[in-house]
Amino acid sequence: MQIEAFFKLSYGLYVIGTKSKNKINGYIANTVFQVTADPAQLAISCSKDNYSTQLIEESGIFSVSILHQGASQELISTMGYKTGSDFDKFKKFNFVEGITGAPILTDGCLAWFECKVVQKVDLGTHILFIGEVLDSKVLEVNKTPMTYAYYREVKNGVAPKNAPTYVDKSKLVESKNEIAPVSDALSQKWECTVCGHIYDPVEGDPDGGIVPGTAFEDIPDDWVCPTCGVSKGDFEPMN
Repeated sequence: MQIEAFFKLSYGLYVIGTKSKNKINGYIANTVFQVTADPAQLAISCSKDNYSTQLIEESGIFSVSILHQGASQELISTMGYKTGSDFDKFKKFNFVEGITGAPILTDGCLAWFECKVVQKVDLGTHILFIGEVLDSKVLEVNKTPMTYAYYREVKNGVAPKNAPTYVDKSKLVESKNEIAPVSDALSQKWECTVCGHIYDPVEGDPDGGIVPGTAFEDIPDDWVCPTCGVSKGDFEPMN
């Protein structure tokens, strides 16, 4: 089986919000799809290891915010790579409270849905929640949805380990062009040990102020991973 075939499936990028009692939380998802039109129902796939999954099971409510291409990396990093069990992910971002009380992210969002769970399916590592849409709204009519392909190819993002689309790199087909000589600083790629982001000296990190052609060793010590926000010290050279 060639794992790369899965990369050809189409996905969006979303923030799932939920609330149980007085605790709100959210996380980045790329697996959201409409399953019926009448009644309108959406399905989301949630890792059993996600704190949000526990909250959705307790309350039976969730929201879906569709991210656009202009959504900030800080938003994606906060929602995708930090745990909400002891951290308020919504603190820095704008959101509204839906009719169920679920938090609905509005920053970086072009449209949203609010749902109540009507069915769930145990998938082993994940739970598929099917929710009836109670409300929805379009916030931005002229912006483009951020697809997972755009996130991977333009922002160099990768799926977190709990994502349904997470891929174990050891299962990928090895490419001759990906093996770079360690002695060449501009050919040596570095990988974030937290999220898997790859720093390629040839491409640099223009959004982070690092121009193309900058060797990893020459990056300032206060530079952080553009995907998850950890420090330069959390990167390791790729073999």
